Amino acid sequence: MVDGDPVIGRLIAEARREAPGALDRLLESYRNYLRLLARTGIDASLRGKADPSDLVQETLLKAHQHFDQFQGQTEAELVAWLRRILTRNLADFVRRFKAVGARSIGRERSLDDLFGATSRVMFNLVAPNGHSPSQSAQRRELSIILADALAELAADHREVVVLRTLEGRDWEEVARAMGRSPGAVRLLWARALKKLRPLIEARQ
Repeated sequence: MVDGDPVIGRLIAEARREAPGALDRLLESYRNYLRLLARTGIDASLRGKADPSDLVQETLLKAHQHFDQFQGQTEAELVAWLRRILTRNLADFVRRFKAVGARSIGRERSLDDLFGATSRVMFNLVAPNGHSPSQSAQRRELSIILADALAELAADHREVVVLRTLEGRDWEEVARAMGRSPGAVRLLWARALKKLRPLIEARQ
């Protein structure tokens, strides 16, 4: 990010002054991003036991309750703060299930590493073929741009991008998860990316 999104900067300042509705508008703008991180952060062994939307709602509620503890001024600082809250919520959830014998989420990586890897894949989607994103996109967290664009896709298009590109599953796994043939999910993935790129570009 360059100087930060001035709109977000104003919202942060307004939320700090307790302007009516400012904090709600500010935090709500990160719902798609946090949901995507929560989805990719939940180990396969725990899916079905945790709803990413519930984890996100808990994260936003805690952020709302403790916003006075946020000391940053920029979107990058705000996003890092929200990620830390989500990481703690997800770790608490995993510990609860480990107590009754569930496998750990770790996959030998910390949650920060997992979220970092997801963000790098997001960057590659936002800036395909090695091209740098526009200056306006650099002012925002690139992964937020992608998360908002993904939210606009049809459910099957969004699912195949998450499974194949963000979670890195092989085609056989994607096919099993979606109840389709490997050839069908390859075509679906190609169509999904074709629809996704204009949505990303519209936000740059």
